[in-house]
Amino acid sequence: MTESEEILRIASKGDGVTASGRFAWGAAPGDKLRIDDTLEWGPHHVEPPCRHFGQCGGCQLQQLDEESLTAFVEARVANAAASQELGTQALAAPHLSPPSSRRRASLRAESSGGRVVIGFREAKSHRLVEVQECHVLVPEIVALLGPLRKLLITMGKAAPVKKGRHGRPAPGKVQARMAADIEMTLVDQGIDLGVKGLTAEGLAATEAMLDFAREHKLARLTMDGGYGFETVWEPVPVTVTLGGVKVPFPPGTFLQATLDGEEALVSAAREWLAGAPTVADLFSGLGTFAFALAGPETKVLAAEAAREVHYACKAGADRAQLPVFSVHRDLFRNPLQPDELSRFAAVVLDPPRAGAREQVDCIADSTVGRVVYVSCNPSSWSRDAARLVEAGFRLVELRPVGQFRWSTHVELASYFERG
Repeated sequence: MTESEEILRIASKGDGVTASGRFAWGAAPGDKLRIDDTLEWGPHHVEPPCRHFGQCGGCQLQQLDEESLTAFVEARVANAAASQELGTQALAAPHLSPPSSRRRASLRAESSGGRVVIGFREAKSHRLVEVQECHVLVPEIVALLGPLRKLLITMGKAAPVKKGRHGRPAPGKVQARMAADIEMTLVDQGIDLGVKGLTAEGLAATEAMLDFAREHKLARLTMDGGYGFETVWEPVPVTVTLGGVKVPFPPGTFLQATLDGEEALVSAAREWLAGAPTVADLFSGLGTFAFALAGPETKVLAAEAAREVHYACKAGADRAQLPVFSVHRDLFRNPLQPDELSRFAAVVLDPPRAGAREQVDCIADSTVGRVVYVSCNPSSWSRDAARLVEAGFRLVELRPVGQFRWSTHVELASYFERG
């Protein structure tokens, strides 16, 4: 073996790879991997901006410069298409979300001996990294972490652990250790904060929560002690704006990670489906694509399995008087059938990471002529895309999207036409 080998590319999990197949975490293309597994930085290696990088499991690629990070996102999508020989006619330049733009976060809070840690898991570990800075999240979320720690200390002291005969907390007992899941989303009114796994006992704890919500101008504060979310604070109904429409936002609902990433995906769908008189939006969620596509010349069917999310989409459509017809339907158990789909000129689908094999089979067997497939998993997308191509569709264009900056998580928008 020579004294050093050049890192040629970044693999799908973020490791640098040499020609001989050696892997190195934290490497960039052009780095030299020495025989002792240390790295000599090359022209594409930059100093990671965050002090937690290398310990926090949230980011894997902060060592890459903009050029190599863009190339990684593009390669993930291009390789997925090539693996199934899809033969795309056009591969657009990737869209990367800028730093400090992610508007939703799922964190963990744990305490021991009165000290609370809020953060992300270490890579391949259950240990928490206390997040004191984050170059991915919007500043509004980061600014709330310190005050939230203080609130959780108060809540943790009052949280019971010993259970009574019927599984309810026994009075007078306090929790030595506290653990909670924290959900934060930037909505129209500010930060929507959800705390799961912690209950408030007594007047002092309740007043502490209300004071916190007022002081930090929260849009909403919800708590879930095991029986579902209960709203503690919501001065006005919480909404998110989708396609210019204010839509009710149920606690914990999925939202595209960044506003600019959402716009990149929506713009692609608008461009590709311009002029379509009828569109079926499958796995529609709150209506991210439905509200953007609906208009005087386009009617949209929005199909969603989550009941509260379906009702939120319906309420938004009714309020805006848009031709969006929301239906409650589990597309995994009961996909739209070929004869139902054939009534539409186009389909847009944005399924979970597992993809939508059964629904794609039905699309393939229908007469739909245009399909926009948005995916957060290039691997499952390529499998489904191969089925469409087999049925006579051609892949017209692919657009890689890196909403999760410095992460190996890559998304895409794709456009298929039949014939």
